[in-house]
Amino acid sequence: MRLYETGFLIAPNITEEDAEGIVQQMADVVSQKSGKMIRVEKWGKRRTAYSLKKFNEAFYVFFHYEANPDIPTELARRFRQMDTVLRYLTLIKETQQNIRKKKKAGGRRAKDAAFEEPAEAAATAPAPAATAAPAAAAPEGSGAKTGEEA
Repeated sequence: MRLYETGFLIAPNITEEDAEGIVQQMADVVSQKSGKMIRVEKWGKRRTAYSLKKFNEAFYVFFHYEANPDIPTELARRFRQMDTVLRYLTLIKETQQNIRKKKKAGGRRAKDAAFEEPAEAAATAPAPAATAAPAAAAPEGSGAKTGEEA
């Protein structure tokens, strides 16, 4: 079973009791088809970004549930049959998001530890011996070529 999120907008010209009935009816579809409802978010009546079927407001509802692929298909079929549902969208939720957050946190700790280790190692290690002079410091007549002359 996969995790899904379905959001839908209900027309504002119906009463809140009727909107609640539609939400309950759709939630029952998930439970009847052996899905597991995780969370129902009811945002209430809100203004839309643009008019939908000549409405500037709608009841916003979001379902978070775990189900087989036939349940979102059944919900979509029922949404299309209802005139009171203005829009709907179903998304498959990725479970890898939590893994990425854990990896980032672990990566930061590893980087912090890497920065701390060289500082501690430098404090305990002896100072490096002086190295020979670079070839660029050779006298002009010696025939040694530097990067500028080449």
